Amino acid sequence: MSCLFCQIAAGNTPAQILYHDDLVTAFRDIHPQAPTHILIIPNQHLDGVAALAAGHAPLLAALFTTATHLATQEGLAANGYRLVLNQGRDGGQSVFHLHLHLLGGR
Repeated sequence: MSCLFCQIAAGNTPAQILYHDDLVTAFRDIHPQAPTHILIIPNQHLDGVAALAAGHAPLLAALFTTATHLATQEGLAANGYRLVLNQGRDGGQSVFHLHLHLLGGR
C-alpha cells in the first residue's frame, strides 16, 4: 500500500484524525490553505472523481454528510465554508486518492 491517504485511513501513517468510520476518514491538512482545512477521504482507494460510478452513491453521501458534520463541529456552519474536489493534475489534484477539501474560517 503505497498511497499516503490509504495509509492514513488504515492507521499506518500519523495524521490528526477528526473522524473515521467504515466508509470515510477525515483529518487536518498538513499544508492548510485556510484557517480550517480538513481532508475527507474514502477509505477505499479511488484515484479521483473520474473513478466514481453510480454504485459509489453511498460513499459520496458519506463524504458530504461528514463534511457537513465537521463544518458544524468546527464552528463554520453559521458563516459558511467551501467544499472542493480536484480532478487530475491540471485540475489541481496532487494526491491521487479521491479527497474532499473542507475549507473555512476566512
